Amino acid sequence: MTASLRALGRWFTSPVPLGRIAAFRTVVYLFVAADLVLFTPWVRLHADVPGTLYQPLLIGRLLPLPTPGHLLVTVLFWVLLGTTLVAATGRAPRLLGWLVFALYLEWMLIAMSYGKVDHDRFDLLVALAVLPTVGAARHGDPTRSEKAGWALRCTQLAVVATYFLSSWAKFRFGGLEWLTGATMARAVLRRGTELVEWSTHVPHLLVVVQFLIVAFELTTPIVFLLRGRWYHLQVALMYAFHLMVFAAVTISFVPHLIAMTSFLPLERVRPVRWVRRLADRRPDPASTEPAEPSPVGDTI
Repeated sequence: MTASLRALGRWFTSPVPLGRIAAFRTVVYLFVAADLVLFTPWVRLHADVPGTLYQPLLIGRLLPLPTPGHLLVTVLFWVLLGTTLVAATGRAPRLLGWLVFALYLEWMLIAMSYGKVDHDRFDLLVALAVLPTVGAARHGDPTRSEKAGWALRCTQLAVVATYFLSSWAKFRFGGLEWLTGATMARAVLRRGTELVEWSTHVPHLLVVVQFLIVAFELTTPIVFLLRGRWYHLQVALMYAFHLMVFAAVTISFVPHLIAMTSFLPLERVRPVRWVRRLADRRPDPASTEPAEPSPVGDTI
């Protein structure tokens, strides 16, 4: 038993390069900034919604959080936007990391406490919660860290749990009829694209698709058992799954896709080095002297 626990501990804290956590941190924090401006700007509309419509989620009921109002939502937006942009640079990773997590959690509570809860942000919130525990990390740093490995493993487990719990929710609220009914048919009729409109005319095809979706979600934990090309193939399949969903019914899971980058070797992404290389290739105008004119009568 003790040996098994030690093996589990080694797996949970398998060291990864600090450069990977630095790149992952930058990707996550930049997405949070983009999320405020591009993906969830509608949250700011809750600033002018009557407080009686605010039905806080469980964590909002447990914590003494104020009812959202114009001042709270406006200040939260600008403070979170500025903080996450600074955090993306890697400065004060613990202080700013915890601050971004707390502010974004409140932003999500305001977003999801009016009747609609998106499940694609669970793993992103887990990533924000564990990133501050790593501390300083520089892009391209090959030093292997157990803290970095633990943070990424927690995020990866949250990613897989999102799939697994999604299937559980399907059976909880839809029962077996989610598999055998017209779930996908309704989705295609409501918001299907031209790529999949034809599928409603093929008997039982969309029912088969429903079985395949659940099978895919329930088998995602296999990613932890794979190595080498099979591991990368599984990760590519996870991204391809969401690409197909978006192409079929225009449902995107961008926060989830950002958290999924925890499976990628992000330490190879070194934007600072790339910028320096581009700068080194540019000719220096100060060192470029005009050619001397040829003497009169000189011939070639």
